Amino acid sequence: MKSNWFAGGCALAIFASACAGAQPAAKPAGTAPLNAQDGRIRVQLMARNAVTLSGEIAAKIAALPVEEGGSFKRGQALVEFDCGSYRAQWRKAQASLEAANQLARVNSQLAKLNSIGALEVAQAQGKAKEAAADASYMQTIVGKCAIGAPFNGRVARRIAAVHQYVSPGNPILDIVDTGALQLRMLVPSKWIAHLKPGSRFTVAVDELGTSFPAKIERLGAQIDPVSQSILAIGVIDGPAANLLPGMSGWASFK
Repeated sequence: MKSNWFAGGCALAIFASACAGAQPAAKPAGTAPLNAQDGRIRVQLMARNAVTLSGEIAAKIAALPVEEGGSFKRGQALVEFDCGSYRAQWRKAQASLEAANQLARVNSQLAKLNSIGALEVAQAQGKAKEAAADASYMQTIVGKCAIGAPFNGRVARRIAAVHQYVSPGNPILDIVDTGALQLRMLVPSKWIAHLKPGSRFTVAVDELGTSFPAKIERLGAQIDPVSQSILAIGVIDGPAANLLPGMSGWASFK
């Protein structure tokens, strides 16, 4: 039996096979993913947030401060670009804005003396607004010269390298959240009569050979009509610093 449930763009490895590119789930040979008779369900541990960072500007990578496997804090710079040319354009835009504002002020004073007409005043004000827009645009571009971490986490993989030129949208880093992991599993739909948020169970993690207490956090929004199963998401109930995304095991509800 196969589930058609997808997570993160590819099928979660719970029933028969793992899809290409998914986080590998260590499933012992010869084990069934669902053993409802003895209350055991195959489960996979996944990060709440797993993101591929990419740049929004065309530039050369100047620095990748965090190595693969390294930890970082929210807001910390993970990617820094060589933005010398963009900063020069910003300074030029700021100078043009200053000149346009000065011209607008002079024309305004001359208009009060009836030395120039309203058209010249309006044109000067229009140029000042255009220069302000250009300066604001370049300021925005320069603000994209570094990519900050959206959450506390670790670098899972470097896709690009320092000194490499990248275009907007090119992937650079894969990062994962180091917060509490999610336990994702498919349970028989008939279990929803007694399986509720807060229901407790234990998880035996294959890679560690250790069991952890856990609880259901929430249930999926719909039942798979083919497999008659529903997504259940749980969390480890307590500290578990040695757990990593991609680990798998058995959830026992007895």
